[in-house]
Amino acid sequence: MGNIKITQIKSAIDRSKRQKGTIVALGIKKLHNPVVKEVTPQIMGMVAKVAHLVIVEEC
Repeated sequence: MGNIKITQIKSAIDRSKRQKGTIVALGIKKLHNPVVKEVTPQIMGMVAKVAHLVIVEEC
């Protein structure tokens, strides 16, 4: 399909355990440190759950 670059821009502090787990599952370790993932329905679903914490760009 394609690749997307996911960058966390807001902290996960004071977020639910589920949202923190989603950030970890996406492989994001630090703020402003981009991660490149292949576009799949599972990845897009995870991104949708934490859309308020991340920026998504096509690459």
